[in-house]
Parts: sequence; C-alpha cells; structure tokens
Amino acid sequence: MKIATFNINGIKARINALPEWLDDAQPDVVVLQEIKSIDEAFPTELFEERGYNVATHGQKSFNGVAILSKHPLEDVTRGLPGDESDEQARWIEATVVGASHALRVCGLYLPNGNPVPGPKYDYKLAWMARLKARAETLLAEETPFLMAGDYNIIPQTEDAAAPDSWREDALFRLESRTAFRALINLGLTDAFRARTQGPGHYSFWDYQAGAWNRNQGIRIDHLLLCPQTADMLTDCVIDKDVRGRDKPSDHVPVWIDLAA
Repeated sequence: MKIATFNINGIKARINALPEWLDDAQPDVVVLQEIKSIDEAFPTELFEERGYNVATHGQKSFNGVAILSKHPLEDVTRGLPGDESDEQARWIEATVVGASHALRVCGLYLPNGNPVPGPKYDYKLAWMARLKARAETLLAEETPFLMAGDYNIIPQTEDAAAPDSWREDALFRLESRTAFRALINLGLTDAFRARTQGPGHYSFWDYQAGAWNRNQGIRIDHLLLCPQTADMLTDCVIDKDVRGRDKPSDHVPVWIDLAA
C-alpha cells in the first residue's frame, strides 16, 4: 500500500498539479493539507473519477485536511480530540481497509506557531500535547496507525539547509523539537529517517529568495508509524522533483510503501 502526505497549499491553485501527480505516482492513499476550501466546494468528483474515496475536513480560505483512498474509508472522524473549542480544520482520521490489513490513517496540519512568543505558539504546543495524547490512546488500543502530514517541525539540524537561520523560529525552537521527540519516544518511527540518513533531504522550499534553486529547504512533512505499521514499512521517498513542475506547492509529497 502506497501512502502519501502532501501539503498542496490550496486546492484551487493546485487543481491541475495535484491530479497530474496522482496520475503519475498512483498512491493508494493520500492525506492532504491546506486544501483551503469548505467541504462543499472541494472538487470531490475530480478524485472520485480516478478511483478515490474522498473525506474532507475543510475551512474557508485557511487550513483544511483531506484523505483520498482507493480503499474503503471507514469511521471517519474530524478534529483532534482534547479541545472542543478548537475550530481550526487541522485533523482528520479514518480506517483504511487494505487487502490484508486495516490501518488507522491520521492526517494532520500542525500549527505553524509564529510569531514567538505569543498565543499562536502557545496554541502550537497545546495542539502537540493533544496529538501526543491521541497517539497514546491509539497505542493503548493496539490499533495499527500512522500520523502523516505537515508537522511544521524541523526535527534536527540536518533537516534544514541553514539551521542557524531557524533557531528562534517556532518550527525549530527547542520546545517544539522536544514535543516532537516526546511523540517519537512513545515508540513511533519517523518513516523517512528509518530509510534514509544524512543532510540534504527536504520537503519544503519557500517561494521567496530562490530557495528552490539554491536548495535552501527544510524537512517538515513527516509520516510517523506505530510499531505494527513500522514493521510493514518497505520504503519512504520524498518526491522532490514535483517542486520543479508547473505551479507547484511550496511542499512536495512524501510517501511510504507498506506491505499491507
């Protein structure tokens, strides 16, 4: 089963680029972030005609997440547990029923958190605490799962081309990385780092200052796997070349292959 995460930075802006990538890459499941669309306006038919079941959790002009799956989607839930007052569309999960395994797929768009300090950074850290609690619940249930999406976290210095320039940014501050490490320390596996080591591997390049041409990127799109899912991992790849296509997102897809 090929499962991808892709922050598309607006479905309207990527109305051609996303289907083109789907046709080329043929993922079985995709979690999308920043669809920037209410559910009713999302072009569901465009993906259904390609054989995908579609579940969305949208929000006008901002945020928004979705799951596309060639396998049936069951028990779809929207919104990260732990704060009923949170109206931001940043979390969706569903059970994907594959040929031999059922897998709980959690799609997330973690808050950016800037500027620091301030309420946006407080919200980011509180959201990460809720994320950790959700992972603990799924682990306790022994549910095979993965958490995939734009984490807005640079885990280590090797995940940034110029780490010193990010030191006080919400994506790389010690508190952010500590919260991410606490999640990993529950027993989750960073799929990309399980397969590839060393610097120079990025999933985001800013539109400004020629960042793409100079490869001044960061790795912030992650797939974290529970132990049962990690045992099925056969590969993890960053589709870097997608950034060089026509009208690209500032993120590129990251995908895994599971023996599922």
